[in-house]
Amino acid sequence: MELKALPTDIVLSDTKDVLGHIKMDRSLYPGTYVDIDGQTYQILVRRHQYQLKLGRYHLHKAVVHVKETTMPNERTLLNGTWVIGDITCTNNARSELDRCAINPSGPSSDCIHYAP
Repeated sequence: MELKALPTDIVLSDTKDVLGHIKMDRSLYPGTYVDIDGQTYQILVRRHQYQLKLGRYHLHKAVVHVKETTMPNERTLLNGTWVIGDITCTNNARSELDRCAINPSGPSSDCIHYAP
C-alpha cells in the first residue's frame, strides 16, 4: 500500500505566521531541521488534524510549529537521534532541542561547567 504525501502547514511559533504549505513525504519530528526559502528552521511541535468522513476519522493534515535557527556545529548521532552539544559532558541534555540546562546556547567547548 502506497502512502500519499500528507499536506503540512509550517507555522512560525513566535508569531503564529504560516510560512507555507508543503506535502510532507517524510516524518518531520521535533528537533528536525528543515530549509524553507533558504532559511533554516527547527521543528518544535508536530500536530495532526483529522477529518470525519463516512463515520470514520481520517488523517487530514499535519501542522508543524517551527523556530528560525541555524544548524548547530556540534551534532552527534546518538541511538538514531541527533543530539546537540558535546555528549561526553555529564551536563549534556542528550536532546535535539536543548544543549544543556547550564549553557543552552553553547558552545560546549568554552563552558566552565564542562564535566566529562
